[in-house]
Amino acid sequence: MIQHERRREMGWGAVAVLPIAFGATGCSRSPSFNILGSFFPAWLLCMVAGIVLAGIASWVVGRYKLEKHLAWPIVVYPSLAAFFSFTLWLLFFS
Repeated sequence: MIQHERRREMGWGAVAVLPIAFGATGCSRSPSFNILGSFFPAWLLCMVAGIVLAGIASWVVGRYKLEKHLAWPIVVYPSLAAFFSFTLWLLFFS
């Protein structure tokens, strides 16, 4: 009886590892940049650039006093960051 339970536990472990193995196979050809000897994934650079661009957009909105026209600023700025990140990804890596 103990051997049967051990086999069942080992079977579930193998099933749990399969999604990780399938997910890791897609990483072999990911675009990455060599910056000072470290390889950074391209999506990370696009995300940082998107956040910087959203910060610049926030500064422009503040400069021209347009905050009163934004209904949900807590949603607008993360959406802008995502928009800029996805747009940069599509422009440079699609």
